Amino acid sequence: MILTNHAKERISKRLVKKKKLDKIYSALFSFLKGAIRVEVEDTVIFTDGKKTLVAVKLNDELLDLKEIAEKVRDIEDTYECVFWDKRLVKITKPRKFLCEIPLGKYYFYMNREKKSMYIGTQEPLLALTFRPAKRWERALFYFS
Repeated sequence: MILTNHAKERISKRLVKKKKLDKIYSALFSFLKGAIRVEVEDTVIFTDGKKTLVAVKLNDELLDLKEIAEKVRDIEDTYECVFWDKRLVKITKPRKFLCEIPLGKYYFYMNREKKSMYIGTQEPLLALTFRPAKRWERALFYFS
């Protein structure tokens, strides 16, 4: 999962009270452990009955790690890199980040404009916002 700037601000405001990237993602991982997932068309909602994370699915590719390395070989800028399987998030060069990932096939998504990269065995999501749960989301959580 990649976070928009708005989602980072909301998570830091509602869960962490700090704006450090590792704290924000750590709080996100903790939230997702106790949340239920609801898919509504292209939107994915995670709710714990009190708060809700709204995300959308991203267009991704399923690639071998060597193929991913070929795609990021020429990038010299720093990116926000997310390896979902080990819950690893860093702001670094993608080439350097790939050294920490074991061989295998992964879903890969990269946004060159926003300088973000996702690698993981689960399909990538873009978190749009983090808000208080609506009434139907609270009821859904308590009855599930």
